[in-house]
Amino acid sequence: MVLVREVTTDDWQRLREIRLAALREAPYAFGSTYAREAAFTEERWRGRINQRSVTFFACAGDLAGDLAGDLAGTDAGVPAGLAGVFVEDGQPDLVSMWVRPSARGLGAAQALIEAAAAWAKARDFPALRLWVTETNWPARRLYERCGFALTGETQPLPSDATLTEVRMSRAL
Repeated sequence: MVLVREVTTDDWQRLREIRLAALREAPYAFGSTYAREAAFTEERWRGRINQRSVTFFACAGDLAGDLAGDLAGTDAGVPAGLAGVFVEDGQPDLVSMWVRPSARGLGAAQALIEAAAAWAKARDFPALRLWVTETNWPARRLYERCGFALTGETQPLPSDATLTEVRMSRAL
C-alpha cells in the first residue's frame, strides 16, 4: 500500500531531510547539489515549498502506517519518496523525483507520478514533462512504464554539464 500526500510549509524539516538524502544518494540525477541545499535556511525551505506548484511525499509498504500518522498530524514517519510539479512558462514539469533505495519496487514512484499527473490534469494542462539524465536507465524505464516518451530535446544537467538530460513528456 502506498499513501501520497501534499507537502505543506509545516513539513519543511521533512522536506529538507528527504531532499538532502536524495542529493547525497543520486547527485547525478538533480540540477542542484547537496552542498548548495544543505546551506538553505528554514525560511528558504519554507519558501521552496511555496514556490513549487506542488510537492508530494509518498510512503510505501510497512511505512504506510507511519505516513498515516503524518496525515493525522503526528510526528511519526519518514517519507519514502518525494516528487514535485513546477509550472514555468505555462508548462508543468515533474521535478525532484526520488524514492529511497529501501522503498524502491514498492510502488511509491508510480504513486508519486500519478499524483503529479492528476494534479496537472485537474488544472487542465495537456501534458506533464520532465528532464532525466540520459544515462539514468532505471528512471527512464520507470517513466516509460508510466506513459512518458522522449521528445528529442536535450540539455546539459545544470549541476554537472558533463551529463546530458533528455526531455520526456506524457499526455494527460
